[in-house]
Amino acid sequence: MRQNNSDYGYFRVAAAVPRVNVADVSGNVSHIIEQIGQAVDCGAQMVVFPEMCVTGYTCADLFGNEVLLDAAEQSLSLISQSLTSRDIIAVVGAPLRAQGHLFNCAVVLQHDKMWVVPKTYIPNYKEFYEKRWFTSANLVRSLKSIVVNGREVPFGTDMIFDGGRAKIAVEVCEDLWVPIPPSSIAAINGANVVVNLSASNEVVGKHNYLVDMIKHQSDHSIVGYVYASAGYGESTTDLVFAGNAIIAENGTILKQGRRFLAEPQMVIADIDIEAIENERRVNGSFTDSLLQFTRPYQHVPVVTGTVDHEQLPLEHPVRKLPFVPSDDSTLNSRCEEIVNIQTEGLMRRLDFTHTRSLVVGISGGLDSTLALMVACCAFDRLGLDRKGIIGITMPGMGTSDRTHDNALRLMKELGITLREISIASAVRQHFEDIGHDPTVHDVTYENSQARERTQILMDMANKYNAMVLGTGDLSELALGWATYNGDHMSMYNVNGSIPKTLARHLIKWFASSTQASNPSGIIIHETLLDVLHTPISPELTPTDKEGKIQQVTENIIGPYELHDFFLYNMLRHGFGPRKIHFLACRAFAGDYDAATIKHWLTTFSRRFFSQQFKRSCLPDGPKVGNVSLSPRGDWRMPSDASSALWLAECETLPE
Repeated sequence: MRQNNSDYGYFRVAAAVPRVNVADVSGNVSHIIEQIGQAVDCGAQMVVFPEMCVTGYTCADLFGNEVLLDAAEQSLSLISQSLTSRDIIAVVGAPLRAQGHLFNCAVVLQHDKMWVVPKTYIPNYKEFYEKRWFTSANLVRSLKSIVVNGREVPFGTDMIFDGGRAKIAVEVCEDLWVPIPPSSIAAINGANVVVNLSASNEVVGKHNYLVDMIKHQSDHSIVGYVYASAGYGESTTDLVFAGNAIIAENGTILKQGRRFLAEPQMVIADIDIEAIENERRVNGSFTDSLLQFTRPYQHVPVVTGTVDHEQLPLEHPVRKLPFVPSDDSTLNSRCEEIVNIQTEGLMRRLDFTHTRSLVVGISGGLDSTLALMVACCAFDRLGLDRKGIIGITMPGMGTSDRTHDNALRLMKELGITLREISIASAVRQHFEDIGHDPTVHDVTYENSQARERTQILMDMANKYNAMVLGTGDLSELALGWATYNGDHMSMYNVNGSIPKTLARHLIKWFASSTQASNPSGIIIHETLLDVLHTPISPELTPTDKEGKIQQVTENIIGPYELHDFFLYNMLRHGFGPRKIHFLACRAFAGDYDAATIKHWLTTFSRRFFSQQFKRSCLPDGPKVGNVSLSPRGDWRMPSDASSALWLAECETLPE
C-alpha cells in the first residue's frame, strides 16, 4: 500500500519571496501566481508570501490612492481563480479597505474562498510609520466581515484554519516583535502552525536577532513557524529588504533561504505536526496556559491535500545520531557541558556523603573508561588525591589482552590506585556450588561473572569506606543489556543518561583535550583512542585462539546507532514503530536496508518492554539530555506493560 508524508503527521509548507515592483499590481500578481504553481509542483499544502506582496510594502502615500487600492482588491480575484482546481492554501499580503479604515492584511485563499486577517501591531517608530496609513485590528474587534470585490468575507484575528492535523494561525510582521505575539495566544488555543507575512528591512545585526526570535517563538509556542519577508524590488529610497524565507519547528530552523537575491526564491519543508502534538501533551505548563489565555477562536475548515513521498522526498531533517550535534564546534562545547554535568553530580554526591574514595570497575571498555575520566575530573575539582579512586580490573573467562592492557595503562597513567582481582577461581567455585557446567556458556555462565564483579566492588567499597561508581549507559538500560543486580547496580552512576553513540564522542573529546606534551599525556591520549576503536563487548564468553574478542555486543542485539535512533524518537517524540521505521530508512539509507531496520526495531521494541524491571530500580545519577530513563524522572512505566501493540505494528512494516 502506498504511503504519503501526511500519513506520518507531516504538513508541507512553502515560504516564497516573489519578484516585486512597487505599485505594479498586475506584474506582482503574475509572479505570485507563478510561484503558487511552483509550490504545487513541489507538493506544498500551503504557500506563504510576504507582507503587502500584491502592491509592494514601500508604496508609502500611494496607499491613500484609490487606483492602487482598487487594483489590489481586484488582484485577489485573479489569485483566487488560479487556485480553483488546487487544494493548496495561499496566504498573500494586501491593503484592504473597510468602514473608512485601511488595513494591512494577510489574505488566506483556497479554491474560491477568502479569509482576511488584519495586522494587529502597527509600527510607528524609527524607520516605520505605518500608522500614517493603516488601522490596527485592535481598534475594530467588533468587525467580523468585510466586502472584497463585492463579496462578504470573514475578517478578524480570531481565526484558526483547520487542515486536518494542521491548525494554522496568521500574524503579520510586527506582531512577532511584541512582548506577547498574537501567535502565542493562538498556539495556546490550538494553533500548531503559524505563518508570518513580513516586510522587515535589513540593518546590521538584525538578521541574527530575527532568526533567533523565530526559533524562540516556535519553541515557546511549540509550533511550526513559516516566515516570508519582502525582498528585491521593494524601494531602496531609505531601506533595503533582503528577502527572508524561514521555516522553523519547535526551536529548530528546518529551512532557510538566502538573502540579497535578485531572483525570486522559495523554500519547502515538512513540519512534523505529530512531534509538535506530542511535545504539547508532555509539557503540562503549555496546557496550563489556557487558564489565563483562553480565547474564543473560530475554527475554519480548509483542505490540505496529501504529499506522496514516493514521488517527493521528505523535506525535514532526519539526523542519524540525534544525541550528537552535527557540527564540530557545537559538539566540542556540548561534550564539555555534559562532562561538567556528570562531574558536578558526582562532586555533590561525594561531598554530601563525606566520601573521599571511589571504587570503579575498569574493564578497558567504553563506559568504564568514561566513568573513570569523569571521576578524575571530580577529584581534581574537589582538590582530592586521585589515589582515592580505586580502579579495579577483574579479568574473567572472556577478558581480552587488549582491554586488560588498556585498563591497566589508563589507571597507571591517570595516577589512581590500581587493583587487579581475577574472578576466574571464584566463579569456578560458584559454578561448582550451584551445579553449573562451565562448558555451557549460557546466561548463567555470563551473569555469574557480572555478579561476582559487582560483589567485589561493593565489598571493596565497604572496606575502604568508599562509593561504587556505576558505569552502565542509557543505551544498555533501554535494551536491558545489563545483569540484574550485577553491573546494573552501583551507588551512583554518572553514565545513566549517556547513550552509547554520545559516549563515543565524549571519549574522543577526552582524548583530544588530553595534554600530549608529556609522556603520560601521550599514553592516555593513545589509550583512549584505542578504547574508542575496541569492539563493544561484555567479555563474558571466552576469546578466540588468538585472544581476540568473540562476543561483540552489536552482533547480538544490533547496532547502537540504530537503537539510539529508535530510543530518541520513541521517548523524545512519542513516535511508534511505523514512523520510526519510516524515518530510519531515510536517515540510514545506504547503511541498512528496510528489512534490517525492521529486524532491529522489533528487537528494540521487545527488549524495551521486557527489561523495564531493571530500570524501575536504578541507582541515582545525573540527567544529562532531554531523554532519560530514570524511574524518578522522565520515564515511569509498569514493569509488566505489554509490548503487543508495538510488536504488532513492527510486523506490518515494509522490508
